[in-house]
Amino acid sequence: MSNRIITISREFGSGGRTVGKLVAEKLGIPCYDQEIIQKIAQESGYCEDFVADRSEHASRGNWFMSAFGGKDYYGNSIQDKLWVAQLKAIVEVANKSDCVIVGRCADFILKEAADCIRVFIHADTADKAKRIVEQYGESEQTPERRLKEKDKRRAAYYQLYTDHKWGDLKNYDITLSTSSLGIEKCADIIVELYKAK
Repeated sequence: MSNRIITISREFGSGGRTVGKLVAEKLGIPCYDQEIIQKIAQESGYCEDFVADRSEHASRGNWFMSAFGGKDYYGNSIQDKLWVAQLKAIVEVANKSDCVIVGRCADFILKEAADCIRVFIHADTADKAKRIVEQYGESEQTPERRLKEKDKRRAAYYQLYTDHKWGDLKNYDITLSTSSLGIEKCADIIVELYKAK
């Protein structure tokens, strides 16, 4: 693979998706986020809402049972089938052109790609809570609990399919705080890395 890829992993509410879109806009390259869900849905035959819930998060409740229970004749669960479809979708878009890919274990899937910049975006809890209330319409009563729940599911999913710890600094080329730097500055730093590599 000769294309230059930027993967954006992020804490829920950190603004990582916004950073990714801004980076792509500044560089004039595609940003894949929701488009990955559409590709997984087409590949797997499941509806987009179902894929969105399962393609980056371990299921609510007992994620172990949901991942390993209900396997087909070949020992594959629905979660496993979605993982294979996700892997194919990410490799497909990475092979097309330079791009930004948000989430969905793209940093792990493309880890062997020589020209892949792996970024992790994080933020202070108060800033994340404010963002999910203002931008995502989350309840003002329990945003902190929602943040923990969402990231816990992401971490469980990442661990399940990569055998690595989600958010571990060793898995990324750079980690950036939108609380300290702001969305625009984070995007500018990533753009500079892309141009310098």
